[in-house]
Amino acid sequence: MARRCEICGKGTVWGNKVSHAHNKTRRVWKPNIIKVKTKVGGTVKTIKVCAACLRSGKVEKA
Repeated sequence: MARRCEICGKGTVWGNKVSHAHNKTRRVWKPNIIKVKTKVGGTVKTIKVCAACLRSGKVEKA
């Protein structure tokens, strides 16, 4: 089960944490995914949406 927004496709991103001494260790950034009941084609459906899409009004709650 991937952590991915069904509206914009935002997902997990990998990269390096860089310390003041410039040591590099791997880390991940995960999107803020929320399960929301929404109207899709006249029916109520639960989808996974990132908080940014929810705030911007791209999704209308049921």
